[in-house]
Formats: sequence, structure tokens, C-alpha cells
Amino acid sequence: MTRAAVIAGVGGHVPARVVTNDELAQRLDTSDAWIRSRTGIAQRHVVEPGVTTSDLAAEAGRRALKNAGHDTADLVIVATTSPDRPCPATAPTVAAKLGLGEVPAYDIAAVCSGFLYALQAGAAAVLAGHAERVLVIGAEAFSTLLSPTDRTTAVIFGDGAGALLLRAGTADEPGAVHHVHLASDGTMADLITVRGGGAEERSSGLPVREEDRYFRMEGKSVFFAAVRRMAQSSLTALSRTGWDTAQVDRLVGHQANTRILHAVAEQLGLPAERAVINIDQVGNTSAASIPLALAHGMATGELRTDDRVLLTAFGGGATWGAATVTWPDLPPS
Repeated sequence: MTRAAVIAGVGGHVPARVVTNDELAQRLDTSDAWIRSRTGIAQRHVVEPGVTTSDLAAEAGRRALKNAGHDTADLVIVATTSPDRPCPATAPTVAAKLGLGEVPAYDIAAVCSGFLYALQAGAAAVLAGHAERVLVIGAEAFSTLLSPTDRTTAVIFGDGAGALLLRAGTADEPGAVHHVHLASDGTMADLITVRGGGAEERSSGLPVREEDRYFRMEGKSVFFAAVRRMAQSSLTALSRTGWDTAQVDRLVGHQANTRILHAVAEQLGLPAERAVINIDQVGNTSAASIPLALAHGMATGELRTDDRVLLTAFGGGATWGAATVTWPDLPPS
């Protein structure tokens, strides 16, 4: 049978601290009703001082390994926009915290699309025979990138991590990763950005601007671009898999905004109830969003063995993508 990467384990983790809309309304010009109506978010989780992205990633990875009944992996890939440090990468730290030994480990930076980019890289390593088990993690301490006074971003984002363990298997198995479609357009780099902290700023010789230290997003432009690109990429992935939209049992999109998720479903002709949504509880967790939603869907029973599942995301870069998988037979993590 055709070799394929197969989902063998799923794990999700969010920090203990919960920040409700009402708490944000005490320091920002906003309200619970305003946030819910525009984003669908009721609360988000944020890291306490001293907790890092690698801490979140390691716990999600540990849970994915346990769910799979394994304690090792041959490769670790971490998708993140909030690494522990600009240098070195966070993934080797995660591998060390998991006690995996001297396995290869690296980061991928594609913001909210990062997990799909990591999924493709992990699946490709399995297909090429370079690894038998790959831990693919999306992890963010995104709250550390936000201006505390910017209500347009402070109300949206949260922290967390999600992980999949991929193993070598066959394309006809439940859990098989079928196709991942990815794309980018660097002319849209300023739509979603943290402008400061990189070579562009450091080589300019100009004073650091306070606003460039924090995450910024052009919300309206991102909304329309996200819906269009996610729908287009989804149709491409479905076509290359040989599925039509009527065959999709569950849509698991990047949890950016409830309205975006519903708009993408509408563009694809899918009933809104087929979308797995957990943004109300965790907010937008960027690269962690899709794997956290998968862990949520597995825990709630929304994802069932042999379901045809469509994943899709849009993020900074701009980057976007979609993937098709058949849901595995796994115990709730």
C-alpha cells in the first residue's frame, strides 16, 4: 500500500490563567457584548510570568505522545510566532524537555498558518523515509507580543499549544494525511506584523519606535483576504485529494474569528454546523489554533473515526493553506 503519514496521537494544552471579556473591559474601552459580537470570543488563556512557549509546546507534545501510547519521536517541528528567544530555535528546547535525546528539531514561522506548514514538513519527512514518528506542534505565548493598551488585538489573542504525533502508515488507514496545499504572498507582509526586533529594524540605524515592538493587524483587510484565500486553498486541497465539498464531514479552520469561520463554510457550501469551533473558550491562538481545535473536537466527540476533515488557515506573511485528513481511531486525550 502507498506509504503515508498517519495521525497517531493528539494533545492540547492551555495555561491555567483565564482572562474573561469582563476583565479586559475593566482596563480597555470595550465590553463583553462588543467582543462576543465581533469575534465570538468569551475568554482566553494567558501565560503567567516565567512560562514560555517551549513549556506550552512540551506539555502538548507530552499529551500527544501519551495519547498515541509512545514516548519517543524521530523529529520535532514547532510552529510558532512567539519563540522563547530570537535565537536559537524553540524546537530543540522542546525536544530536550520531552527527553527525546539528540533528535533533529526546528521551528517554522508562518504565523496562523504555521501549523499547516509544519504538518506538510512532518508528513514529507515520513513519506521520504527520513522519520517514522514526527511530533508536529503549534505553540504560542502570543500575549507577550500584544500591546496592553490596544483593544483591537488584546481582545482577540490567547496562549496555548496543540500537537499531533505522525507515524508512518498507509494512505487507506484512518488518520492518513492526504494532501496539504500551501501558498504565500509577501506583498501583504504589513497586514499582520511585529515590525521591530529583526534585521530590518536593527540595520536601519533609526531609533526603535514603541509601536513596532508589538503585534499589529489590519483587521478589515485580513478578514476579506482570509475568507477568500482559505476557501480557494480548501478547494485546491479537496480537488487534489479527490473529494468534493459534500464529502467533508468536518471543517477545522484557524480559529481567528467566528464570522470568518462561518464565511469560509458558506463559500465552500458547507453547513455552519460542520465547523469545529472553540474560539469562544481559547481565543485566537495563532499557530496553536488548529491543533487545539482538533484536540477539542476529539474530546467533544465532534471528530469521529473515518471522518473526512478539512483544515484551513490564513496568517501573516501573508501565508495560507489547507489540508485533508481522515480522522483516526484514538481515545480522547
